[in-house]
Amino acid sequence: MSTVQGHCDPAFAGVREVFERNFADGRELGAGIAVYAGDRKVVDLWGGVADRRTGRAWLPDTPCFGFSCTKAVTAAAALLLAERGAYDVDGPVTDWWPEFGAAGKDGATAAHLLSHQAGLPAFARPVSAEEAADAEALAAELAAQKPEWTPGEAHGYHALTYGWLAGEIVRRHSGRTVGAFAKDEFTGGLDMWIGSLDDVIERAAKMSAARRGASDAPSTTDHDLLTRLAAAYGDPGSIMNRSLNNPHPGKGGYNNPVVLRAGWPSAGMLATAPGFAGFYRDLVAGRIVRPDTLREALRPRVSGPDRTLLVDSAFGLGFMRPAQTFFVPAAGRETAFGHTGAGGSIGLGDPDAGLALAYLPNMMGDQVSGDLRAYRLVQAAYAALS
Repeated sequence: MSTVQGHCDPAFAGVREVFERNFADGRELGAGIAVYAGDRKVVDLWGGVADRRTGRAWLPDTPCFGFSCTKAVTAAAALLLAERGAYDVDGPVTDWWPEFGAAGKDGATAAHLLSHQAGLPAFARPVSAEEAADAEALAAELAAQKPEWTPGEAHGYHALTYGWLAGEIVRRHSGRTVGAFAKDEFTGGLDMWIGSLDDVIERAAKMSAARRGASDAPSTTDHDLLTRLAAAYGDPGSIMNRSLNNPHPGKGGYNNPVVLRAGWPSAGMLATAPGFAGFYRDLVAGRIVRPDTLREALRPRVSGPDRTLLVDSAFGLGFMRPAQTFFVPAAGRETAFGHTGAGGSIGLGDPDAGLALAYLPNMMGDQVSGDLRAYRLVQAAYAALS
C-alpha cells in the first residue's frame, strides 16, 4: 500500500507518480504537495511520517517548516504596502528609516532591501534565537552596521538578515510584524503562520536531517565549484557561513519553539502544502496585489554571480527568478517565480500558466537552495498543464 494519500486530478497523475517515487526511493520521510491550476486544486497529496522519533503520521493538516520560502510572504506584504502608497520602492530607505543611513548606507533604497543588494548579508556578531525574537532590536542593529559592499553595487543572498530588513518595511509602515500583517491582510483563511501558536507547533512536522545516501541535491560535474562551495560553507569567516548560520536557531534547530513562535520573517513559516499553495494561487490571481504590481515585482533586479552563494542567482523584489538557485523547467523559465527553502521546500507561481504549487518536506536535503525532489514535482506539474 502506498504511503501517499489525498486527491490528484487524473490529468496530474504524473505529479503523484513523482511524489510516490520519492517515498519509494527513500528520498522522503514525510511531505505534502499541493497544486492549483487557476482556482482549481488539482493536487493535494501527503504521506509519510511527521516525526521520525515518535513515528507520528503526516496528516492532511500537518504544517511543515518552510525555511526561506517565508521570504515570498514577506515580499508580498512589503509590496502591498507600496501599492497602497505607504512608501516608494525605489526611494531612499532613509525617508522612513533615518537611522539606516549610517556607515555609508544612505543611498540604499527599499528595492535594495528586497533584492538582496543591501550589503548586509550577515550580522556582525553572534545572535541567539532568543534575541532574534525582537524584530525592532535586530533591525536597529542592521541599521547601524557597516555594509560589506555599497548598497546597489552587488547582490548576495541575505539568508536571514533579509527578514529584518524587508520586514522593517512592513513594521514601520503598518505597525505590525510580517506575520500579523499577512494574517490580517491576505493569509487569514489559509493554513500558514509566520509566528505560530503552541497548538500549531505541537502538530507540526519535525524537521529531520537526511540519512546518508538519501539526499537528492542537483548534481554537477563542476568539481571546482563544489570544492569552493564546501570550503565557503565550512569557513566561519565566509559570507556564506555567516549568512546561513546566524542567528543560530539553538537547541532543536528549526524545531525550536522559540524560533517558531517568533516567526522570523526570513525563515519562520509553518504551513500546510494546500495553505501555502493557496497563497501563490491568490498572488497569481491578483487577490493580494494588483497584477501590474506583481509584474513589476517579478522584473529581475539582479542576475548573475551571488556574493553569498557563489553561484548565479536572480531576484525581483523579494521573489526568486529562474537561475541556479531556482531550478525551473523550460516551460516556466520566462514566467515562473517563487522561493526555495534550505530543507528542499519550494513555493512557485506562474501568472501565464495559472499555476501555483507548494511542496514541503521534513527530511532536509543538504543543499542551500534547489532540490531535485522539488524540481521533478514542478516539472511534472508543467507537463500536466501542457
